[in-house]
Amino acid sequence: MKIYIKTYGCQMNERDSEAMAAVLIDKGHEIVTDEKIADVLLFNTCSVRDSAERKAAGKVGILKRLKKIKPDIFIGILGCMAQRKGDELLKELPHVDFVLGTDQIGRLPEIIEREAKKREKISYTETTSDLIQGLGQHIIKNKISEFISIMRGCDMFCSYCIVPYVRGREKSRPQEDIVIEAEKIVSLGIKEITLLGQNVSAYGLDQRANTRPENSPLAELLYKLNNINGLERIRFASPHPYFFNDKLINAIADLPKVCNSIHLPIQSGSDKILKQMNRRYDTAIYMDTINKLKAKVPDITFSTDIIVAFPGETNEDFLASKDLMNEVGVDNAYIFKYSPREGTPAAKSGDQIPTSVKEERHQILLSDLAVRTTKHNKALEGRTFDILVEGPSKRNAERWTGRTTTNKVTIFDPIQNIKPGDLVKVKIDRSTSMTLFGEII
Repeated sequence: MKIYIKTYGCQMNERDSEAMAAVLIDKGHEIVTDEKIADVLLFNTCSVRDSAERKAAGKVGILKRLKKIKPDIFIGILGCMAQRKGDELLKELPHVDFVLGTDQIGRLPEIIEREAKKREKISYTETTSDLIQGLGQHIIKNKISEFISIMRGCDMFCSYCIVPYVRGREKSRPQEDIVIEAEKIVSLGIKEITLLGQNVSAYGLDQRANTRPENSPLAELLYKLNNINGLERIRFASPHPYFFNDKLINAIADLPKVCNSIHLPIQSGSDKILKQMNRRYDTAIYMDTINKLKAKVPDITFSTDIIVAFPGETNEDFLASKDLMNEVGVDNAYIFKYSPREGTPAAKSGDQIPTSVKEERHQILLSDLAVRTTKHNKALEGRTFDILVEGPSKRNAERWTGRTTTNKVTIFDPIQNIKPGDLVKVKIDRSTSMTLFGEII
């Protein structure tokens, strides 16, 4: 059958969708990019923010018209929203044929076959402590970078976050399986991998008694991956500061293939708000980690997640977040306006912040970030960096693009015989707040 897959949300969802597509292709199905010619339409959804759910539900709702024209097609909702709402989605969207939760997506080929033989409305949202099988498959075509999921779920239960409820508890994959998967995709031309997990710095700790500060299975994994011939760069996202211990810091400093760009969520610069968020660290612990990394890794850059207008956030709390981002020197940030998620403790707080205040604080941090990154990038002009070549720029095919190890997008003129995956040296001659421009030397 012809199958269309639409993905919403995070990198984990992107990785899941690609793996599902690879499995379906192996079963003889065809993945298409036009929903109008598809026999099966699948929507891999996100629940982290209310807007993500509304966007997915709105898109599926529109398909009611297509279902009337083509009654033989069937529609499935997968992922976090499916896990959270289950049977409720079948009532809200009666033209949907099945709902598939986060622990059941490995059954997708079986369920599609079953639906094709016997049309029935059903919700598959059972949870399991087992790892999902078959999600290590990839579609390697015209790519040099790839995601590898090394764990699923989260045990932290931050007061604003729905992930533990829709993704389940932490489940880590064996190190040997991840290394084999990485070796395979590198042999097919991949030069850079990004290790994924909702709480990636806690990788492997669900299988061990000793946690912080001595133990870091993630660090052990990084050492093994660093030995893979042909692999140029290793990234990981998203870590939790509570598990960012000295062993992991030393691995980042020691290993040449681990990129000098770390995404380390702050969420708030106020210790009061961090406690209300149940983040399990304070700003002193966070800055201790940042300063250790700065001392050991030259030219390291940081990106982060931050939430503005969390319930009870005063102007003083907000300014503490602004100040902390400047103290760290954050180079990129995902800045979110707090969005209540049903079923989380923070959603029950009576101290919600007005929308106008949320928007104002959001814009202040965005403007502050632009000023800071413009200054940082200006300081890089005249310097030369190793760039991992990605290919022609989407905006101008006559120029090519790539990234530094610090994750700076760099635009340059190509040279003869250059190809994606090459490492070239580029001297930077100008910059903007988001991009470096230079020439190959």
